[in-house]
Amino acid sequence: MTTLLALEPGFFSAVGRGIGAILLYALIGLLLMLLGFYAIDLTTPGKLNRMVRDGLPNSVAVTAAGMVSMAFIVVTAIYGASGLLAEGLLASLIFGLVGIVAQVGGVRLLEWVTGIDIGEVLAAPDLRPQALVVAAAHLALGLVVAVAIL
Repeated sequence: MTTLLALEPGFFSAVGRGIGAILLYALIGLLLMLLGFYAIDLTTPGKLNRMVRDGLPNSVAVTAAGMVSMAFIVVTAIYGASGLLAEGLLASLIFGLVGIVAQVGGVRLLEWVTGIDIGEVLAAPDLRPQALVVAAAHLALGLVVAVAIL
């Protein structure tokens, strides 16, 4: 009888550890994205989750940029962990929290410097150019934090 597929010893153990790591990183990423969302919600006028649910384009654009920005940070922390699970999870959590603080602080500073009334922009029923500036600030700050991790 011939063997069609020969697996290295420990293959399924490695696959199991990989699946566990994926689930843990996904959980950390989701937690950080939710925390980032609520941090933005708490620091801006209006109820962001309601505005997103209602499909207000500025709220959706800024929220989406914040989520992608947080993903940059988490992915870079994972990459920088060099395959060490505990260190990678902890780094993702720490850098993610720092990223949330940097994003909220940076966007509030941008609002102050430019005079953008972010509450008004987020609640507007039509797409406002100012929302693109705020979304770009989220993405830029996420990239800066992500690269700083490396």
